[in-house]
Amino acid sequence: MSINKVILVGNVGGDPEIRSTSDGREIANFSLATSESWKDKSSGEKKEKTEWHRVVIFSQGLAGIVKNYVKKGTKLYIEGSLQTRKWTDNAGIEKYTTEVVLQNYNSTLQILDNRGGQSSGSDSYSGGSKSNNNSDVSVQDHDDEIPF
Repeated sequence: MSINKVILVGNVGGDPEIRSTSDGREIANFSLATSESWKDKSSGEKKEKTEWHRVVIFSQGLAGIVKNYVKKGTKLYIEGSLQTRKWTDNAGIEKYTTEVVLQNYNSTLQILDNRGGQSSGSDSYSGGSKSNNNSDVSVQDHDDEIPF
């Protein structure tokens, strides 16, 4: 058995990019920053390190939430999987990119703050249904396909 699961909590680094495939499906792309801070033992100085993660969302329900509610600075909780893809740049050099991908079953996106013009009682989304229950915006996408 093997597991490829990534859980991140961080802030969106720029407004998401929404692209459409030739058959009209939307794909959302953005960078998510995660930071850790500590106090340097020798100097007592506060230090911080930020990691940037490329996030790609193929799930239609989640891409729609990103399109409508997520922008630069939004704090998100996401669950997805790591995927590395190979591509060739304009100079013909092969490059590799590792991304956190949200697609099919078992992907989650939750908006953890109230930015983006949302009302104080935000909406909760689960499996495409919408309910007002004063919790964070949350979508879980469960695909009917079985992965084996």
